[in-house]
Amino acid sequence: MILGIGIDLVECDRFLDWSAFKKQRIFTKKELEYADTDNANAEKHLANFWAAREACLKALGTGFGEDIAFSDVSVIHDEAGRPELLITGGAKAALKELAGSDAKIHLSITDQNDYSAAIVIIEQL
Repeated sequence: MILGIGIDLVECDRFLDWSAFKKQRIFTKKELEYADTDNANAEKHLANFWAAREACLKALGTGFGEDIAFSDVSVIHDEAGRPELLITGGAKAALKELAGSDAKIHLSITDQNDYSAAIVIIEQL
C-alpha cells in the first residue's frame, strides 16, 4: 500500500552561490564528497540531493523544523551507484509513525540542463 508520494523540482543554479558553511549545515559530509568528485557538476548533485530531501518530506507529510533537521534525510548510493535515502532522527520517527516498522522508500532522481527533480514513494510492506 502506498502511504505517501512526494515530488520536488529545483533550479540547479541556486546552489552555486551557497557558502561552504551553508552547504555543511544542509548536506552531509558524504553528499559533499560525492558532489566534489564531479566538480564541474557539483551544483547539480547538490540540487539532486535537495530535491530528494524535499520529496521525502512531502511524502512523509512533514517539513524541516524543530523535529526534523536537514541531516535527518540524506542521499547515499548503493554498490551499483543507485541513489537511496538514509532516514535518521526526527525523519525516522515520522516514518515510523506513518508506516510502522515495515516501509520501503522508493527514490528516483533526474536532472536536465538547469533543473533537478526527485520523486519519493513510501510503501508499506
